[in-house]
Amino acid sequence: MSTILLINGPNLNLLGTREPEIYGKTSLEDIEKKLKSSAEDAGHRLECLQSNAEHEIIDAVQNASVKKMDVIIINPGPLTHTSIALRDAFLSTKIPFIEIHISNIFEREEFRKNSYLSDISIGCIIGCGVGGYGLAMRRAKNFLRDK
Repeated sequence: MSTILLINGPNLNLLGTREPEIYGKTSLEDIEKKLKSSAEDAGHRLECLQSNAEHEIIDAVQNASVKKMDVIIINPGPLTHTSIALRDAFLSTKIPFIEIHISNIFEREEFRKNSYLSDISIGCIIGCGVGGYGLAMRRAKNFLRDK
């Protein structure tokens, strides 16, 4: 049994109510339930974390190495565009991860077009709405199968 960690960054706790025209009406709780079921169906375990604090997300990445997590799915939210510290945490732990964004960051403001994580990830899923989480889970399961 492999363990997958799902990390959601700042403001993603507001999914379902926050700018539904961009992020949809599905809550983070509903996304997590669906992904847990998908992971379990494949014989894996999913742990979930959402935090608005950068240091808690960095701690989770570092602790994932200690806990022997196999892969991380992360929607870093705005930390994508600002956090060199988060990038360094992934580089230091060498845990494979998939970056996900609900909206198409390349269709939005100029500052959102830069990611400090994409080039070191094993995959990026961008602009597929909340359905992108299911695609990220599929990528994680395929990665684990082929590992």
